[in-house]
Amino acid sequence: MKVKKIPQRMCTGCMEMKCKKELLRIVRSKEGEISIDLSGKKPGRGAYICKSIECFEKSFKTKRLERNLGGKISEEIYGKLREEISHE
Repeated sequence: MKVKKIPQRMCTGCMEMKCKKELLRIVRSKEGEISIDLSGKKPGRGAYICKSIECFEKSFKTKRLERNLGGKISEEIYGKLREEISHE
């Protein structure tokens, strides 16, 4: 019997490798639109972040999310992201 590999991704806040399902995905589409991808299947460039406020704050301060996605993230998206993380 084959062992199924669990996909790992790096959090942009704490820079730790974690299971993909434990992280939130933020995606930039080909048109440059940045959004939160709750399904994890939207097409485009993705960046991942832990579902903790500490990681969010660290990523926000260092602008790692913007660097990883290659675009400016609006305050509206940051607000939605903060809200999504605080609900977890």
